[in-house]
Amino acid sequence: MSRIRVDDLHKNWMKDSKYRREYHALEEEFSLVSALIEARTRAGLTQEQVARRMKTTQAVIARLESGGSRPSTRTLERYAAATGSRLRITFEPEATRHLG
Repeated sequence: MSRIRVDDLHKNWMKDSKYRREYHALEEEFSLVSALIEARTRAGLTQEQVARRMKTTQAVIARLESGGSRPSTRTLERYAAATGSRLRITFEPEATRHLG
């Protein structure tokens, strides 16, 4: 029995316009989750250590890092401070969409 790689499945699914649209709709959420984990990893901290610095629980940090909640700007600022990072929020123009 041969194994199917997740990357190969994703590549095939991206050919489907509905899948592609839904995947791109989640891109911002994945981007935030990735940035949170990267900041914590760069600081060499565990979720528990970040939680202590933020005066919260490890479960709250796990939810933040899994995309299970929509954090407020204040929470993101606290997370940044706990990981020795600086929070920066930007507005970028959307990519031009070509129809046809």
